[in-house]
Amino acid sequence: MAEVLVLVDHVDGEIKKVTTELLTAARRIGEPAAVWVGEGAESGKARLAEFGAEKVYVAPAELNDYVVAPKAELLAKLANDASAAAILVSATPENKEVAGRTAVKLGSGVLTDVVDVDAEIVTEHSVFGGSTITHAKVTAGIPVVAVRPNSVAPEAAQGAAVEEEVSVELSDAAKGAKVTERVVQEKGARPELAEAAIVVSGGRGVGSDDFSVVEGLADALGAAVGASRAAVDSGWYPNQFQVGQTGKTVSPNLYIALGISGAIQHRAGMQTSKNIVAVNKDPEAPIFELADFGVIGDLHKVAPQLTEEIGRRK
Repeated sequence: MAEVLVLVDHVDGEIKKVTTELLTAARRIGEPAAVWVGEGAESGKARLAEFGAEKVYVAPAELNDYVVAPKAELLAKLANDASAAAILVSATPENKEVAGRTAVKLGSGVLTDVVDVDAEIVTEHSVFGGSTITHAKVTAGIPVVAVRPNSVAPEAAQGAAVEEEVSVELSDAAKGAKVTERVVQEKGARPELAEAAIVVSGGRGVGSDDFSVVEGLADALGAAVGASRAAVDSGWYPNQFQVGQTGKTVSPNLYIALGISGAIQHRAGMQTSKNIVAVNKDPEAPIFELADFGVIGDLHKVAPQLTEEIGRRK
């Protein structure tokens, strides 16, 4: 059975949930082989084995000293050496660039923002605000596939996770952009936006930079907080929490949109959510076309009532 390379997303040895999703998808295609760049592989190996990784390629930490390009050169080399069936990465902004660069080096095709993939490496995409499902397949070379977080339900299946150290001789071009400094961002109690199972987002309807009504509901649900472009552009919430075409793409089990009209820019970032709840005063708001459950009303009245009711039922 051919190997399927999975680029591991991790922070200081802690594996992100999306990697377990990628390993689950990889098992449909072939034999999962995790690709770990940096330190901490020993601590994460058990987790990779739990979700079916038969092999763990460990690359030197120095590859992280440069921006994006070294990972592409590493993946291309491993794919050629192992005659891999496919390469799977998470559809983050950085990894989508890695995917594109890797496909160019392999002379193959790349598929991004994938929401599902089958054994024949036919991928599923949700487009046009979630109104249309399309399917695609790479017709030449080793397919490189970028899968959205929370699109595939992770399923455990024990693998051997045999460790193998690998290296790649980087080209001068790959060393063209170097990381000169890293700043550790303070991590709050809320889950990371891109990987959260529940997201509560606020839009123009919040009306000010007081996002407490959104944060209160999010905390009651153990959810991440998001914001529309209108709220971010108004300076009401930090840019890193923007959901949309020019922000982050999320695909949670539950997405609650408070005071968000549902412009196509925002819908592009959350349309694959499993369940969508919208609260808006405008009954004609486009978000209701996408919502599974809609409330026509003032979010400043509806959200606190919902938060209170959740608290009572805990």
